[in-house]
Amino acid sequence: MLCVSTESVSGNLEQKLEAIAAAGFHGVELSVSEVIGDATQVAKQCDALGIKICTLSIAQGAFNQDAIAGHVRLARELGAPVLTLDITADQMSDLPDLDALRDVKLALRPAPFCEAEVVALVQECDHPCLGLVLNSAYVLSNGSRPARLRHILGCHIFHIQLADGNKGDLVPGLGILNLQGFLRVIVRSGYVGPICVSGAANGSNDTGNAYRAFLNLLDEVSKTEPHANFGNPFLAPRVPATGIEFIEFCVDTKSAQKLTHLLSTMAFRKERSHVSKDVSLWRQGAVNIVINQDHDGHAGQLFKKHGPMVCDMGLRVQNADETVARANALGTKTVSQDVGLGELKIPAIRGVGGSLLHFIDEQSDLHRVWDIEFEPTKRARATPPAGLRRIDHIAQTMKFDEMQDWLLYYISTFEMEKSPVVNVNDPSGVVLSQAIESPEGEVRLNLNGAHGQDSFAGSFVADKLGAGLQHLAFATDDIFETSAVLDVNGFTRLSVPASYYAETQEQFDLDKSFVADLKSHNILYDQDAAGVYFQLYSETLFDGFFFEIVQRRNGYAGYGARNVPVRLAAQTELKYTTERAST
Repeated sequence: MLCVSTESVSGNLEQKLEAIAAAGFHGVELSVSEVIGDATQVAKQCDALGIKICTLSIAQGAFNQDAIAGHVRLARELGAPVLTLDITADQMSDLPDLDALRDVKLALRPAPFCEAEVVALVQECDHPCLGLVLNSAYVLSNGSRPARLRHILGCHIFHIQLADGNKGDLVPGLGILNLQGFLRVIVRSGYVGPICVSGAANGSNDTGNAYRAFLNLLDEVSKTEPHANFGNPFLAPRVPATGIEFIEFCVDTKSAQKLTHLLSTMAFRKERSHVSKDVSLWRQGAVNIVINQDHDGHAGQLFKKHGPMVCDMGLRVQNADETVARANALGTKTVSQDVGLGELKIPAIRGVGGSLLHFIDEQSDLHRVWDIEFEPTKRARATPPAGLRRIDHIAQTMKFDEMQDWLLYYISTFEMEKSPVVNVNDPSGVVLSQAIESPEGEVRLNLNGAHGQDSFAGSFVADKLGAGLQHLAFATDDIFETSAVLDVNGFTRLSVPASYYAETQEQFDLDKSFVADLKSHNILYDQDAAGVYFQLYSETLFDGFFFEIVQRRNGYAGYGARNVPVRLAAQTELKYTTERAST
């Protein structure tokens, strides 16, 4: 049974129960402290919503004979078959008369330091009314392996709580605990009771996130454990993402001029125009930039609300229909758009900050969208390329409490793995950055969570009234050659303070002439154990959006974290300088 703790959901109890049922959960773990007033009314609401009260949980420190007796009576009124409570070694002699419990089972959740003693007590008693609560965070946070639970029989386990993170405050998938291994051991023990999400999602859609995280975990275990029977719905496999097909901007005439000028200085060229809409395709290498000036449809509506911004992203996948099917099963809604004569119906779901995420595959005509919906543009002269090959990564900036929403969305829908969260020091505050990548690195995303409005990232979020794609990084094979072409084209780059290069030379013991070359191009540098990384940035436009050009050598896998404070300081100074000049 798919269950969730009311302590993991926001709102009052009535709101929590409604949200739990709406998300798709079958059952609920109720906290005693939340049952105020008539317990039978709570039971009636749960029954009307179609959710079962799986357990009644007692707060820590409430272990005494009288309190337990009162909670047993409350459990009976609610129809809860199991009463769970924390226990320490010195409390084990205070257990009530087990035979008197009759229809209510007592489940003990041992503190991490006395797990062995409590497990031994339950095994020695071997009573049908006494069992264990196993919480994944309690069991795994000290670094222990799940296999140490193999000696526990399923009949001695009455309740399972799934929480991630060393403090047990994260839903499955957001931390680093081996929850798959934990569940496999539980399944092999013969346990067939409720499994409950007990971590707090803390996102803008906490119940939906908990359900998404839960289903994703159960699905992964079901595929590798033949005896698993969690009652979870069938999900299409996680989707391999093989690349970013396009990035689309919504603009008006004035902002289109600024964007196309900047693209021209980076040697992009206009290659195609839409057959019926004011939409154009700009291209270089495998990078497709769509500029949408159409007043109707999603792009036009988004521009009216937020101004010029990235309004759409196309992701290359193996099967677009399966991608949408998995996203829908995990709670993501499909976006339906009007399709004109001769246009393709490209599957889409809602993306970050009100934008769309379209899916392009090669199993249908979707990959021929540029030939079907666009016509070639006549060019007076050829534009020499600047060596930009593909999109290296994109950065999506959002409010901090939305990061979990989008992290769960990406890692549960696609074959992507997350890296540890990095604290980035902004001149006006801390920004949390979470990188996620497809296995081969074809798709790289950076999710940046901003606290408040003072930081550069925070001001971008505030200006856009929500999350959005803040920067787009292009990959080149030779950043110095690319930079030389950009100079010829009149590209305006972000200036880097001279002190940065002195520090970089000393930190990495670099040749002076090489550092001078970096400085002359305003190129930033980083290296790790595998290779080196080069970066240069455009100046900002559209209230904080910017382009980045990068080169990776010898398997460098990061994103230049050491350079972020320097880039942010330079962008912040440029922002203030521009604002002062305009007043």
